[in-house]
Amino acid sequence: MRFLLALIFMGIFAVMLIATVNASLVRPVWDNSELLDDPWFIATLCDAYCGFLTFYVWVAYRERSTTSRLLWFVAIMLFGNLAMACYVLLQLFRLETSQSLSDILLRSSAS
Repeated sequence: MRFLLALIFMGIFAVMLIATVNASLVRPVWDNSELLDDPWFIATLCDAYCGFLTFYVWVAYRERSTTSRLLWFVAIMLFGNLAMACYVLLQLFRLETSQSLSDILLRSSAS
């Protein structure tokens, strides 16, 4: 199951990286002023950032240091699903073989 989860999150990372690079090659992200008039663009953006914040709440719960929490907040808000996939992959790779996948969801017991 750990391998399957790693493949899924590597896939998410790859798809998001390819989509972001391709979109950036067509038009820079800051050249989207006409999109602000589209209500579906605004709704999609709100949906994405609410999802980022929801995921970040879990990250803030898991991370113990304020610095780490702040850095992950910035990364998630700037890079979205790319940062989120990286975070889950890091947690998967840090998981010891004796640990269960459910241990990923919980805060580490180390002080």
